[in-house]
Amino acid sequence: MKDTRILVVEDEAIVAMAIKKRLMTLGYSVSGVAATGKDAITKVEGTFPDLVLMDIMLKGDMDGIEAAGEIRKRFSIPVVYLTAHSDEKTLERAKQTEPYGYILKPFTERDLSSNIEIAIHKHLKEEQKENSAGEE
Repeated sequence: MKDTRILVVEDEAIVAMAIKKRLMTLGYSVSGVAATGKDAITKVEGTFPDLVLMDIMLKGDMDGIEAAGEIRKRFSIPVVYLTAHSDEKTLERAKQTEPYGYILKPFTERDLSSNIEIAIHKHLKEEQKENSAGEE
């Protein structure tokens, strides 16, 4: 599944470029980088990535959790959170958006790759189940 296209949503430019580089080293394609929640939604509309790696704390009036909820509702694209925040309140809010993963910074390439692979696999299985249910 290494032809997977990933949108990186991270408001720290240096961190975003580092994540992009790591993803490319792992063999993934980066469809874009967004710095705000609104920018993430716009880029999803334009590039239809296979997965969104979403930071929770973003600049602007929409945080990553709000953006992820909107992306899931409108586009049914899996979101994996990549964040330094693991407090109870943030985790509870994040769970409401039904993320496909939650990776804490700092992370290893193995953490990143395994979470992406599981998220893509789970999403494909869910789509197959929905499609076969619709055919009955």
